[in-house]
Amino acid sequence: MTPANTARAGQTKKRTRIQEENEERILDAALEIFSSYGFRGATVDQIAELAGMTKPNLLYYFRRKDDIYLAILRRTLELWLQPLESLGDGDDPATEIRAYIDRKLEISRDNPKASRLYAMEILQGAPVMGTVLNSRLKTLVDSKAEVIRRWIDEGRLAPIDPYHLLFMIWATTQHYADFDVQVRAMLGDETDDNRHFATATRTLEDLFLKGIFRS
Repeated sequence: MTPANTARAGQTKKRTRIQEENEERILDAALEIFSSYGFRGATVDQIAELAGMTKPNLLYYFRRKDDIYLAILRRTLELWLQPLESLGDGDDPATEIRAYIDRKLEISRDNPKASRLYAMEILQGAPVMGTVLNSRLKTLVDSKAEVIRRWIDEGRLAPIDPYHLLFMIWATTQHYADFDVQVRAMLGDETDDNRHFATATRTLEDLFLKGIFRS
């Protein structure tokens, strides 16, 4: 059973397509509500109304507001972990790191509200996600740090700390979601249709790749 399933009640082990679609509809609506009102201000009634279903129907999938909130955070984390899981699958470090930066920026562009909600959870001390950070995320980051260390040992990367490299990639790419309002205020018309993400991609690629690869 996946971690997300433990937060859900009243369902069989094998969910139907309709059940999966309804759960996603609930989580999409909940993201809008939590982003607007915060965890404390959001209500199950608001989420049910936005999802276009009755409160009892919603409670068939999620017993409590806390379960919905946890499911959103887990969904966001899993989205972020997908490109990290792929890091190191290829043989060329430059290609791998460039692809990771690009994918992280795409996620920030396409999922800014989820990113900001997750950031708020972390800023509050990760009361809900703390155990996940110390298990699922920690294990994956440790394994990718070993991949980066191997590239360094092979002389293919400059001698840098793998963890802090990943932290810097997270900080710079997620900035465009978490501080979206500030970015748009500074760049003005350049942000129309998210055009600034093309510039951000080129800039971060140049910054990281020139800094960590030996000339």
